[in-house]
Amino acid sequence: MSSAGAPADAVSFTRLLYKQADGMVGIMTAFKKYGPVDAAQVLYPLRANDNYALLLVNGDPRILDVDDLQKLDRQALEQNSFFLTIKSKFPQTDLWPGDRSGNQPWPRVQPLSGGGIEFVIAYPLINGCHACRHVGLARFGWDFDSSGKFLHTTLIPTPPPPKLMRQQPPQRPVPVQPPAPPPQQ
Repeated sequence: MSSAGAPADAVSFTRLLYKQADGMVGIMTAFKKYGPVDAAQVLYPLRANDNYALLLVNGDPRILDVDDLQKLDRQALEQNSFFLTIKSKFPQTDLWPGDRSGNQPWPRVQPLSGGGIEFVIAYPLINGCHACRHVGLARFGWDFDSSGKFLHTTLIPTPPPPKLMRQQPPQRPVPVQPPAPPPQQ
């Protein structure tokens, strides 16, 4: 990267990410400053399926991948009434990493009491495999204190999609009547 003219900070970031991502090469494609923690969109050119990631950077720890699902408060999700309702209708539903590609991968950010910051990240609820039916959305807040130290994730209650949760009878097509013939004179 250095020989191609990449700035020293970019080289340093890529090396740090390489160590943290188990030897996977990642290249920062976009950056947004929030302070004390910032966000970076990263492209993993050799990764299968989803090549993009959203990382929370410059805090403590230095890099957090928002799609590290082990960091999410799964217990709160599995006790959530909306999630349980979705799960009763779609039994194979689980939480999946989100699509972090595109020009606007940025999370919603809101202040916390005491000067901290919360990044609100959405995750699809999918019934089965990666390519299966999306049946809902879960949102989690990634909470940091005023110095940028990661505290925890918090489930943010999200109602289920209304049309998936209502039991509606199947609609039958309305038969089309041919136009009446003109009256005979």
